[in-house]
Amino acid sequence: MSLSLPISSPPIFSLYPHFSPLYGHVTFSKNEFSFNIRSRERSRIAHFTKMRHGYTKVSSFVNSSGGELGSTSSEEENDGSDDEEEEDEEEEFEGLTGSPVLPERWDVLGLGQAMVDFSGMVDNGFLENLGLVKGTRKVVNHEERGRVLQAMDGCSYKAAAGGSLSNSLVALARLGSRPLGGPALNVAMAGSVGSDPLGGFYREKLRRANVSFLSPPIKEGTTGTVIVLTTPDAQRTMLAYQGTSSTVNYDPSLASIVSKTNILIVEGYLFELPDTIKTIVKACEEARKSGALVAVTASDVSCIERHYDDFWEIVENYADILFANSDEARAFCHFSFKDSSISATRYLSHFVPLVSVTDGQRGSYIGVKGEAIYIPPSPCVPADTCGAGDAYASGILYGILRGVSDLKRMGTLAARTAATVVGQQGTRLRIQDAVALAESFAFHIRISEAQPDASSDHISSL
Repeated sequence: MSLSLPISSPPIFSLYPHFSPLYGHVTFSKNEFSFNIRSRERSRIAHFTKMRHGYTKVSSFVNSSGGELGSTSSEEENDGSDDEEEEDEEEEFEGLTGSPVLPERWDVLGLGQAMVDFSGMVDNGFLENLGLVKGTRKVVNHEERGRVLQAMDGCSYKAAAGGSLSNSLVALARLGSRPLGGPALNVAMAGSVGSDPLGGFYREKLRRANVSFLSPPIKEGTTGTVIVLTTPDAQRTMLAYQGTSSTVNYDPSLASIVSKTNILIVEGYLFELPDTIKTIVKACEEARKSGALVAVTASDVSCIERHYDDFWEIVENYADILFANSDEARAFCHFSFKDSSISATRYLSHFVPLVSVTDGQRGSYIGVKGEAIYIPPSPCVPADTCGAGDAYASGILYGILRGVSDLKRMGTLAARTAATVVGQQGTRLRIQDAVALAESFAFHIRISEAQPDASSDHISSL
C-alpha cells in the first residue's frame, strides 16, 4: 500500500466515549474509519421529475436607491458556469417540487453563509473607473454594491447560489442522488437570506440542485452577494456584501434542524460574522447531544488568522472531521510555509479524529491519530481549479455516509471527484459526472466485499 509513512497498527478506539443513539461505535483502525448508522425508515424527498436544462430569468435585483436593476440570465441546476446546461438535454433527478415531503433526518446539514454570486468579465478600465484594485477581495456596503451592479448593467454576467459550502453540498447531493450502496442522500443547508428576490433566487437554485435550504427568510432583509469581476488576465476582483447573511442566530428552528442531522458541517467563513461563534457552539453542542458528527471547513487562511482562538475552540472541543488545504492546515498549526503538508496533517490529527488536507497537484492526505495516509492526485487536464477542495470534501463525506471503512479508497474517490471539477469550467460537479463516479465507487465496493482478503491497494483505484 502506498502510504506516506510506515503506519503501525494503533488499537481501535471509539470516536465517542458513549454509544451514540444515531451511530454505533465510530472507530479507527490503521487506515480504516468506520461507523454504523442506525437503521431507520426514510421518507423520500419527492418524486422523480424531468427537467429541461436551460436558462432561467432572474429579475428585480435592487440597486442602492431601492429601485430595480433589471434582470440577468442564470443557468439552472448549477453555479452559472457548467457546460452541462448548454447541452440542453433532459436528466432525471430527485428534486423538491411543489410542497416537499421533508425526511425524518438529514444525512448532512451545512451551516454557512448564503451568498448570491454575480460573475462577469470586465476590462481593466472598468475596475479603474470604479476605483477597484485588481485581484483583491473587499467588503462593501449596500450603496457600493448597487453602484457596481449599475455599472455592470448591459454587461454579460451570471448569477448563482454561490459559496464554498454550497458547492460541497450540491456535489454531495448529486453523488447521493441515486440509491447506490444505500438510500438516496438527504442534504440541507441553514443560513440567512432575506425576503428579497435574491433570497428567493438562492433558495430556488439550491432546491433545483436537490439541497433544501431550511432557514426561513428574514422579513425585509437583504441577501448577501459576492460580485466576481474577472479581467482578461484571469485575475478575480471580489466585492462581498454580507447583507442579512452577517446574522446567523441560534433559534428553536435551527436547534430542531440540527437535532435531526447525521453530519453537521460548519463553514469557516461563519467565524467572520459578529457573535456567530455563539451560534456555532450551540449548534455543535446540539449535534453532539443528538449523536451527529461535526465537520469544520477551514475556508480561508486570513479567516483562520483573524479568528484563531474561536476556530480552535470548535476544532478541539467539537470537530470530528476537519477539511483544509495545505496553507490552511499550516495556519492552524502556526507552521511556516517551509513545513510540509504531511507534518501539518499529522499534527492536526492529534486533535481531530479525521483530518483531510489537500495539496493541489501534489495530492492530498488523510490524517488519523498522528499518522497520515497519502492520496495520489487523480489525473486530469486542468481547466479551472476553483471548487476543487469543495468537491474533494463532498467525496470524503459521501464515503463516510456510505459506510466505507477504507480511508485510501475514500480518499481516492475524493481525489477523482476533485479532478472531475478541475477538468471543467465551473465549480459545480455535473449531474452525469456525479452519477458515473457514484456508480464506479459502488462497483468497486461490491468487488471489495466479494474479495474480503484482498488488500485495499489492489482495489482502491476507482
